[in-house]
Amino acid sequence: MNKLYIGNLGDSVTAEDLGKTFDDHKIPYSGQFLMKTGYAFVDCPDDQCAMKAIETFSGKVELKGKCMEVEHSVPKKQRTRKLQIRNIPPHLQWEVSSLLLCCLLCLSVNTDSETAVVNVTYASREHARQAIQKLNGYQFENHALRVSYIPDETSELEGGQRGPDNGRRPGYGPRGGPRGGSPSSGMPSKPPHADIPLRLLVPTQYVGAIIGKEGATIRNITKQTQSKVDVHRKENAGAAEKPISIHSTAEGCSSACRMILEIMQQEAKDTKTADEVPLKILAHNNFVGRLIGKEGRNLKKVEQDTDTKITISPLQDLTLYNPERTITVKGAIEACCLAEVEIMKKVREAYENDIAAMNAPEQETVHVYIPAQAVGAIIGKKGQHIKQLSRFAGASIKIAPAEAPDSKMRMVIVTGPPEAQFKAQGRIYGKLKEENFFGPKEEVKLETHIKMAAAAAGRVIGKGGKTVNELQNLTAAEVVVPREQTPDENDQVIVKINGHFYASQLAQRKIRDILTQVKQPQKGGMGPGPNPQGFTEMGSPTQGLTQDHQPRRK
Repeated sequence: MNKLYIGNLGDSVTAEDLGKTFDDHKIPYSGQFLMKTGYAFVDCPDDQCAMKAIETFSGKVELKGKCMEVEHSVPKKQRTRKLQIRNIPPHLQWEVSSLLLCCLLCLSVNTDSETAVVNVTYASREHARQAIQKLNGYQFENHALRVSYIPDETSELEGGQRGPDNGRRPGYGPRGGPRGGSPSSGMPSKPPHADIPLRLLVPTQYVGAIIGKEGATIRNITKQTQSKVDVHRKENAGAAEKPISIHSTAEGCSSACRMILEIMQQEAKDTKTADEVPLKILAHNNFVGRLIGKEGRNLKKVEQDTDTKITISPLQDLTLYNPERTITVKGAIEACCLAEVEIMKKVREAYENDIAAMNAPEQETVHVYIPAQAVGAIIGKKGQHIKQLSRFAGASIKIAPAEAPDSKMRMVIVTGPPEAQFKAQGRIYGKLKEENFFGPKEEVKLETHIKMAAAAAGRVIGKGGKTVNELQNLTAAEVVVPREQTPDENDQVIVKINGHFYASQLAQRKIRDILTQVKQPQKGGMGPGPNPQGFTEMGSPTQGLTQDHQPRRK
């Protein structure tokens, strides 16, 4: 996105004034400035020039008494909680998406190019605005991140016009995301969209029939259903199944699903490859417990009401890289379509509840261990630094008393929601580096502790240490559940995390995600009692507490 929005301009500012300002700072631009009352638009030759303009002007350069605001060209009325982060090293796409701590979930990834693209949804517009300020231009493994808003096409612009459909809509999950060149051209210019797409898994052998000759069939689907349909053909090369993402209203998604099912059924009949093609829906594991319901009651009701047989892939199939589960629906096409409506209704309700919960984030407590000689620097003269840090982060920050007179480390207790944790811990890491408690070429690595219910420890460890091993490989942090722990008076144990700031933050987020999934059954999820067929949960709740879990690092 190379078009810039220039705001906070006085009424007397002209295109010539802006041109001179750009020329004086040696910022190239293309064409003419499009002047509006109080703001303007201009094109830059490339993304690098656009970023340079934002970094040079925004909040720093005055023009006729007013400080310019320069951003990628999404007017305020169109700015949402949704951002697109580009230029991510492909092998780090999931790490980056998890580092965006205010984001609810990663909604799409494009790996067709040499760098990845991630779309994220934040808890609020303010969080999104702060993310743009902090992440734009951030150097990550020699890649400068590029962040911009995903416009809200339904917001009214000047003169009551509707915004153009120029924002890429989110897909969902690591099995594939929207991409340029997907055979979905010819779709209506203003399709209705839902916040969460319908994700299907289809046999690879039927993908050609779904797309049709030169994309004719899929264009017809998008036109008839007012949907955007992305077929992720290049994902999982050689796999027997490919994901499809459908973006529309609930009704539009269901209509597109019906058409795709009918195409596959006809293709199976024509080629005599199968008597029945089941409907397979992909859903994030965070939502599946609430879909199943206590003792499987919700899912059993869907089966009974729609005359279908429904199974769900087990938790053992999940990895940190693939958080989706496969919901397989067997029955007549009409019955499968009815089941899809009920399944996605539950999934969307779970998603909306999670969004609401994001606006009232749960308080988290993290213990950060710093060198004892650094305590004075963190506290500051008369406690000024720690007070300022607490106000800046929106967190409670306290230094615990030394465990012994000769203790080499001191515990800092940080309490606050995820964003506050990110800010507070980031400043603590930065202060230690700034005050030379670590060498000029030495990376600041600190140990942090998170408390969790003893019953949840097995889920963090995973069967045979699988989950904690993946955590370490994914985050580059050392993650340890110490052996032979005695739970405290609240029946809690600790997990230790050791690493540089971003590694530690990513590990903390991943562990919190696991703990959230453990809590969900208590909110109407699986619940106690026998599990229905296909709903097997993984591991014993206290598995692995008798030994250290420090799997071999790759």
